[in-house]
Amino acid sequence: MAGKILIVAALAAILYNLGAGLYYMMVDKGGTDRTLNALTRRIALSVGLILLVILGIGLGWIQPHGIGG
Repeated sequence: MAGKILIVAALAAILYNLGAGLYYMMVDKGGTDRTLNALTRRIALSVGLILLVILGIGLGWIQPHGIGG
């Protein structure tokens, strides 16, 4: 159950950083690096989440299943 909560929290953080990047892009008009920083954090969180899922599957914490199964 803790793994699912961690995955949902990571997805929420990814969506937050995506929204922050959009907001900074609209507000700053290229004047600062906030857009770049938000999108860089989003990419880092996405890669970290993918690696966490791969690790969870490898260690048996997550049981993958087929479609409809």
